[in-house]
Amino acid sequence: MNAFAKTLIAACALAAVTAHAAFPDRPLTMVVPYAPGGSADAVARLLAQHIGIKLGTSVIVENRAGASGTIGASYVAKVPADGYTMLYDATPYSINPHLFPKMPYAANALQPLSLVLLAPNMIIVPANSPFKNINDLIAKAKVQPGKLNFASGGSGTVQRLAAELLRQQLKLDMVHVPYKSGGPAIADVIGGQVDFMFSTVAASYPLVSGGKLRALAISSPERAKNLPDVPTVAETVIPGYEVYEWNGVFLPAGTPAAIANKLQQTLVEVLKEDAVKQRLEDMGAKSVGSTPAEFATFLAKEDAKWGEVVRKGAIKQD
Repeated sequence: MNAFAKTLIAACALAAVTAHAAFPDRPLTMVVPYAPGGSADAVARLLAQHIGIKLGTSVIVENRAGASGTIGASYVAKVPADGYTMLYDATPYSINPHLFPKMPYAANALQPLSLVLLAPNMIIVPANSPFKNINDLIAKAKVQPGKLNFASGGSGTVQRLAAELLRQQLKLDMVHVPYKSGGPAIADVIGGQVDFMFSTVAASYPLVSGGKLRALAISSPERAKNLPDVPTVAETVIPGYEVYEWNGVFLPAGTPAAIANKLQQTLVEVLKEDAVKQRLEDMGAKSVGSTPAEFATFLAKEDAKWGEVVRKGAIKQD
């Protein structure tokens, strides 16, 4: 190698290091593949604000909803891998590959950055329901197969698969009633049009505390701080039962390591801030923050778990 070539390589390496050190030098975009107003959107906007402050720039939240989150995820999978576009996704990310015959992006097109939060679901029934606890509900399902129905915001949601996991584990015959989103489903539970559903604590806690719904059990291994009298599914009917709604951040595959590390470290720092932790706790969620490797391990377990549930239940996209 001649002197000119060596000089050129050194100059290119220096330019790359300088570019990474200057990152970011313009606003970033955080894509949320769900509609505005939902819990994922709310948390993404909270994090975007704090990340922007730490990085000295703005982080724009862009909603690209549709097809159970695959439209937004597909968009991020195909943008330049320069760190300026992030994906803020949730549990459907692990469910969609088992529901859609063909995904619009490759399985390795996105790289995990950090797990953000874990939020349990709880089984809710109308306030005047005859079911006083989860054992009453299960007893009814066993005595009258096919008579009990449950709502969800669609086949690709945690609400749906949490109930399906319960059904499979206890060998129950129950009818699924899908809705276009969780809001209308909760409304019909309140009205008694459906018997029960799994819902996030964030969405249903105000209605439980307000006397419009009754909570029978929670899907986390431990009881919720704000609902200490509500038992877990694990301690009552299915030992080891554990279901969470999770949120996490991804980058296009191939993002330079220095940039990915900077974003990951910034995100973890934000998740440790008292104001952020408290806001997530108020929403019924637990702040996490992880390394990319830890997040990848978590995703592998989620993929295996929900893949088996979908196959056993022969669940199809609504």
